[in-house]
Amino acid sequence: MTPCIVAGRANSALAGAVAAALGGEPVPAVVERFPDGELRPVVSGLRGADAYLVQPTSPPVNDHIMELLLLVDACRRAGADRIIAVLPYFGYARQDRRGREGQALGVRVVADALAAAGTRRLIVVDPHTVALEAICSVAVETLTAVPSLAAALGEDVRDAVVVAPDLGAVKLAEHYAALLSRPVAVVRKTRLSGTRVVAEELVGDVRDCPTVIVDDMISTGSTIEAAIQVVTGHGAAPRIVVVATHGLFVGPAAERLGRCTIQRVLVTDTVAQPAAPSLPLGVCSVAPLLADAIGRLHRDEPLDELLARP
Repeated sequence: MTPCIVAGRANSALAGAVAAALGGEPVPAVVERFPDGELRPVVSGLRGADAYLVQPTSPPVNDHIMELLLLVDACRRAGADRIIAVLPYFGYARQDRRGREGQALGVRVVADALAAAGTRRLIVVDPHTVALEAICSVAVETLTAVPSLAAALGEDVRDAVVVAPDLGAVKLAEHYAALLSRPVAVVRKTRLSGTRVVAEELVGDVRDCPTVIVDDMISTGSTIEAAIQVVTGHGAAPRIVVVATHGLFVGPAAERLGRCTIQRVLVTDTVAQPAAPSLPLGVCSVAPLLADAIGRLHRDEPLDELLARP
């Protein structure tokens, strides 16, 4: 029996591509909205089936999380046997530790809410926190889009140095570098606020070399902008490529990156991208990755080679 792909509204195109890769069509979810903003999703045709609910919690994050929780409950009440939430992008994953007393642990709250609503398992792609599986009370399959993105770079990596824009991206940069057989450089940064970053120094040699700056996500673009300033200040060639799994591009991101000397920005479709982007944007689909993982889970087969490195 083909797994049932239920499409949330956050990225219905991705859900359709996943369903097509599995040889079917997504189960539509009708989401009614009351005048005061309340949502009431309705799904049908799931009795006895395994429901794979595709809904990245991308901006507007809170709306999409609430829709996801209600969709999980709707699937449960429609008689689904098992409900697996497929979150290509997991919002709130950055809130995995407290910076000071009294802060909420957002990722745990969202994970607990999904479990309480009836989710049996989560499928996520390159989450911001490597501790997600330990935080969640349900099983988590953490997939990685890095091999697909690395393969899509093509000629962009010739003679290039892979650059981690901060210390948190070092392991990610090393993964790309191992796949591409290229050296690594690391930028050390200090975050001043949610939208302001100061990059202070570079470890590694980028002089006269093209650079591939890698990260798990691009939000406001401040981290990437600061990294570009550092590598150009250290004599890097003007051929700069930026690669990230999740392209959020919120606030001033497009304008900020548009001012930089970027040859290409490569992201995936974990987050729906605009039809006419203002950046030299390339999009690599994660639909084959998700379809492969869903098919293996449905057939009780191992996912080892699809999983992110610890």
